[in-house]
Amino acid sequence: METTIQLNKHTVQVLKDMKKKFKMKSYDELINTLIHKQKKTPKSMFGSNPRLDPFTEEERFTDREYS
Repeated sequence: METTIQLNKHTVQVLKDMKKKFKMKSYDELINTLIHKQKKTPKSMFGSNPRLDPFTEEERFTDREYS
């Protein structure tokens, strides 16, 4: 699910600079990284099952089972 958010020009420039600095592929990746850092969510809670392939955008909100 994609959405549009309203940001002022300064915020867009800051996000653009941070995306480049941290070599992120998308603004979504950057924002999620910043959120997890702020919440201090341990990295170990993400990608803990190596048998699962990365989620596609369509699968993001659906349940999956591994084999």
